[in-house]
Amino acid sequence: MTPMSALAGNSSRPYLNRSLAAFGTTIFAEMSALAAATGSINLGQGFPDTDGPAEIAEAAVRAIRDGRGNQYPPGPGVPELRTAITAHQQRFYGLSYDPDTEVLVTAGATEAIAASLLALLEPGDEVIALEPFYDSYAACIAMAGAVRVPLTLRAPHFRPDLDALRDAITPRTRLLLLNTPHNPTGTVLTREELAVIAELAVERDLLVVTDEVYEHLVFEGAHVPLASLPGMRERTVTISSAGKTFSFTGWKVGWITAPPALVSAVRSAKQFLTYVSSGPFQYAVAEALALPDSYFDDFRADLAAKRDLLSDGLAAAGFEVFRPQGTYFITTDVSPLGEKDGLAFCRALPGRCGVVAIPNQVFYDDKSAGATQVRWAFCKRTDVLQEAVDRLRRL
Repeated sequence: MTPMSALAGNSSRPYLNRSLAAFGTTIFAEMSALAAATGSINLGQGFPDTDGPAEIAEAAVRAIRDGRGNQYPPGPGVPELRTAITAHQQRFYGLSYDPDTEVLVTAGATEAIAASLLALLEPGDEVIALEPFYDSYAACIAMAGAVRVPLTLRAPHFRPDLDALRDAITPRTRLLLLNTPHNPTGTVLTREELAVIAELAVERDLLVVTDEVYEHLVFEGAHVPLASLPGMRERTVTISSAGKTFSFTGWKVGWITAPPALVSAVRSAKQFLTYVSSGPFQYAVAEALALPDSYFDDFRADLAAKRDLLSDGLAAAGFEVFRPQGTYFITTDVSPLGEKDGLAFCRALPGRCGVVAIPNQVFYDDKSAGATQVRWAFCKRTDVLQEAVDRLRRL
């Protein structure tokens, strides 16, 4: 029998790639497991507890029954979806893209981020990202062998320090990674802020990857795609997905829009990740993107009301609440409750009152900046949010 040390090749070397060793199991898996084990209300992981429009679900069933997408779909995505994506960009933002050369369908926005960073970065490149950042950003930058440089958004306003951004750019900076509306803080970058970022990108000849999955969940202000600003279309990879907008997060249908050369580069990496995915769901999402304005307006209004319900409940429970401009997350500070460690607070919370949340410190390199911050998801049924508010009064 072969010894395990021989199988490992080197008994002193860990199995896991060193670039990923620091990340471990995601906080979402840990807290969702804790919610299940304790029967708690899960306001941690950002997925709705109701499905999206019935007619879109039926469109997926129809595609399966009609044999559309049951086998491998085209590598760039089915033509119907690529056309629908370009129509969406034109309809909402006046951006024109060629569905054949400037769109790539991915397995959710997470794969779009991974493929973009793996394609566009080389070891030693620096990436400036807004901190706190979604945990896959740091992992994908590490897998590419690049170096992340955080631009920290600080409470209570969570606005980017544009002078600090300018100072952070070095000859090794390859790419800016932006997220607006921003998870977890709910910040929506203004046109003025984006204009400064665009000028810096052009001046320093930087690529930009923008994660815009919450584009239709802006409660204050307006969503402005960076690619719509002067000089940015040719250097920006814009990412979005169907999961957040249509409440079908399990379908994993995402996409990028970018100039042909950037799409080609990202596709070169994507083809060795999933190759293709979500065949029948792509046809359904094509129909979803063509829903009338009333759908998007009603969806936003419903989430705004839920934001207010949970925000008010959290404030009444004693938290400092940073009411978000967008997304479906609320950031709070636990310091007014006498707490000093958001992670310890979140691990104890299910036992104290049967609610689960996410500690923001896991989204920071600078742990002190988010040490007492906790994130709550309000993409849940109103009765569930009300029950959570009632339970939180025990604090």
